[in-house]
Amino acid sequence: MKPVVELKDVHKRFGSNQVLKGVSFAIPKGEVVAIIGKSGSGKSTALRCIDRLEIIDSGTIHVCGHAVHDPGLDIRSLRKDVGIVFQSYNLFPHLTVEQNVTLALKAVKGQPTGQARVIAERTLRQVGLLEKAQAYPEQLSGGQQQRVAIARSLAMEPQVMLFDEVTSALDPQLTGEVLRVIEALAEGGMTMVLVTHEMDFAARLADTVIYMHEGRVWETGPGSMLQAPQTAELREFLSH
Repeated sequence: MKPVVELKDVHKRFGSNQVLKGVSFAIPKGEVVAIIGKSGSGKSTALRCIDRLEIIDSGTIHVCGHAVHDPGLDIRSLRKDVGIVFQSYNLFPHLTVEQNVTLALKAVKGQPTGQARVIAERTLRQVGLLEKAQAYPEQLSGGQQQRVAIARSLAMEPQVMLFDEVTSALDPQLTGEVLRVIEALAEGGMTMVLVTHEMDFAARLADTVIYMHEGRVWETGPGSMLQAPQTAELREFLSH
């Protein structure tokens, strides 16, 4: 079976700073991959390249049958298959929770309001926030706003979900709320890539953990590798 996400020898630089130095990995359908590493190791850049938020300098990226490295890529089509959630929730403050979720359904997928609202109801129930449908973002906690951001991505019915440090701005209780939603998605068979600092969560949930160091995939293995790292660099990272 072909991987749903595959990076081969991906290089990316910003000016004179080479951030990715030949990154390669593949993700089968239904797997959860956690990418860990120090700030500046290239993990968030790798994630952003998967969704074509950054354009790579060389190498290839294939996602859900899309050649992401191809200059002629249909980005609109890619974004229907790939959902991404950031640490900043990026909700529209003047729209209700329901309107935030239905906006892309109507604008990108061209769905009528009634149909979009049915999907919004389903995804808000999925993240435990149906009762907040008519609330505005400012009336929600950080954890609730992040769960709305997840619902907004889920509403597009993506094949792959990308999460970029989605809990780093949250306190431990709110972090737990968001991680429970991600755990439920994993149990439902969603293919996911998580850039995270939550080591216990990565060890428990991820089928594969990728440790990035200085722009390279340094060590990779099952979640249990965090209990028995093979390289000095990963041992040092985990000690902090």
